[in-house]
Amino acid sequence: MTPENILAIDNGTQSVRALLFDPRGNLLAKQQIPIESYFSNEPGLAEQYPHVFWDAVCQACHGLFAQKVVSKDSIAAVALTTQRATVINVDKSGKPLRPAIVWLDQRRTEGLPPVGGLWGLLFKLAHASGTVAYFQAEAEANWIRIRQREIWEKTHKYLFLSGYLTYQLIGRFVDSVGCQVGYVPFDYKAQKWAKRSDWKWKVLPMDPSLLPDLIPPGNVLGEITTRASEATGIPAGLPLIAAAADKACEVIGAGCLEPHIGCLSYGTAATINTTHKRYIEVIPLIPPYPAAIPNAYSLEMQIYRGYWMVSWFNQEFGLYEQRIAEQRGIKPEELFDDLVNAVPPGSQGLILQPYWSPGLKHPGPEAKGTIIGFSDVHTRAHIYRAILEGLAYALREGAERTAKRSGIPIIELRVAGGGSQSNAAMQLTANIFGLPTVRPHVYEASGLGAAIDAAVGVGLHPNFKTAVVEMTHPGDIFEPNIKTHEIYDNLYKKVYCKIYTRVRPLYKTIRSITNM
Repeated sequence: MTPENILAIDNGTQSVRALLFDPRGNLLAKQQIPIESYFSNEPGLAEQYPHVFWDAVCQACHGLFAQKVVSKDSIAAVALTTQRATVINVDKSGKPLRPAIVWLDQRRTEGLPPVGGLWGLLFKLAHASGTVAYFQAEAEANWIRIRQREIWEKTHKYLFLSGYLTYQLIGRFVDSVGCQVGYVPFDYKAQKWAKRSDWKWKVLPMDPSLLPDLIPPGNVLGEITTRASEATGIPAGLPLIAAAADKACEVIGAGCLEPHIGCLSYGTAATINTTHKRYIEVIPLIPPYPAAIPNAYSLEMQIYRGYWMVSWFNQEFGLYEQRIAEQRGIKPEELFDDLVNAVPPGSQGLILQPYWSPGLKHPGPEAKGTIIGFSDVHTRAHIYRAILEGLAYALREGAERTAKRSGIPIIELRVAGGGSQSNAAMQLTANIFGLPTVRPHVYEASGLGAAIDAAVGVGLHPNFKTAVVEMTHPGDIFEPNIKTHEIYDNLYKKVYCKIYTRVRPLYKTIRSITNM
């Protein structure tokens, strides 16, 4: 029997999944291992022990193979996709030197000397000094280099989680180009490590040898070692094919290979992405990320605390659903559609802007979440619907910015991530955008995207266009209601889009008074 199935490993924020796909994109088997997203020893810090991720990978793979859905001999290749921007310092043997700094971490390194010389002058002339200073302060490498000097001096490689797990699987310090999303000296336009003359080396002073070798998506990273095989159950010698970060994989796993198709991700962070062959900065100096296909870019607008807000609502207001869910043996979120459907579109004037965490440009670093329009008719159901509406408004704004900068309107939508499982959220999204909104045929879109990379890499499909056509299929389609769209369109244009500008001065005042 010729091997033709693909093992995809997806290390997300809240769980690790081992997924087995066939060449048509059908999910044959799945094993999911929950993980603790992070622990925090101080306010704003988010860390996790790297062995938590690796142990979960091992458990997920063993659990998958224990199902005996297909023979291991049917597996042609392995692909890995992970959460983005989680960083790990390791020594020469690949042993972590400190806990991983998870992407949700909010530590900053203030007071660093600004970039000087010609670069500094150019940034001043371009009014970009603030953007560069933000990059400098946010970089985890600077915090470790200054605050934990002994760790930095012992560091042999500075890796993203993808690079760490890749080393565990193949024994080489190598990573995919498609995984390089974070505060590292990466040239997003050329999709390789920046030249030594690049300004990024000035704000991130480090030895280039600390960084792994990079391989484009769809190419071989290495082979599964005997040691990794014993730990995971994956057959030794199988090729590990370079994929990309989870959001990028989700985009092609949802079938969004053309720039007119927008991929909404309703995950812990909510995003809208489009795939382009041309380098375009939707917001100046904020680069597009590497796509899950070679020599392409994923234009992204992100709401940092996206469907995390659903978890927040559940924790703060969902006691009733928690009790009912416990009795029925289901998740509380499965009952939340009833809350949405109990409230009319527009939440009777309650409007939420979901900037629970600040941004760099829009929103700026002073931004905060806002809920306006309260009256005595509003209940917790209105708040929940306003959360979903606010996220969709924000992503629509991102879609419009992307279309304006690229010159290509978004006329189709795919929605992936946990929130895509809510029919109410899907219909609400279609109504706010005024576009047909499609749920992919499998929930595990990021894992499927990684499998597409592997399928092309080992020749199961001749190219990415063919692979996406063969392995992705539309699921449920939600058509917009014209009258409802008109309500949302008015609220979006006449209220939502004006909130940030009007309250921004107040955000700055709050920050000056409370330092928060």
